[in-house]
Amino acid sequence: MHFNSKVLIHPGLNNSGEKHWQSQWEKRFPQFTRIEQIEWDNPVKNEWIATIDSYVLKYQPEEIILVGHSLACCAIAYWSCEYKRKIKGALLVAPSDTEADSYPPGTTGFTPMPLEKLHFPSITVTSTDDRYVTVKRAKQFADAWGSKLVDIGPAGHINSDSNLGSWEYGLQLLKQLDL
Repeated sequence: MHFNSKVLIHPGLNNSGEKHWQSQWEKRFPQFTRIEQIEWDNPVKNEWIATIDSYVLKYQPEEIILVGHSLACCAIAYWSCEYKRKIKGALLVAPSDTEADSYPPGTTGFTPMPLEKLHFPSITVTSTDDRYVTVKRAKQFADAWGSKLVDIGPAGHINSDSNLGSWEYGLQLLKQLDL
């Protein structure tokens, strides 16, 4: 599989380990770059979105696809609201509901969930048994963001524990944005 875009991968809270599909994608594709945040364990929204913007501006924004997982989906939505940049698109996987009782403590500024239309095409991916977001809330986020919603069935939080390997289906979804 070949991608024409520059893909910026953004893990969620606590970063993504070696077995996470994001890490596997980054190793497999040379044009995939991880956005490195200063603080992964106690993130602050304004710092995260400023870092996203600094990475996007290293390239031609219209050639960028963002791939966010978990809290990064919320950060990308806030980044879109704040900076209004037109990028090629975003794949938003397992968007954590920062307002839910199940969401872990330790983040600053990520509530309420941003519900403004994104300034670029996007695909939001959810699963039926994600402990950090219900399908109903994921649909609400996707609808508000103007995003196509894809439900992949029971896959947990779509992370390392989901045993997806390099998650080929996710790459197919990403390819839909790489037009």
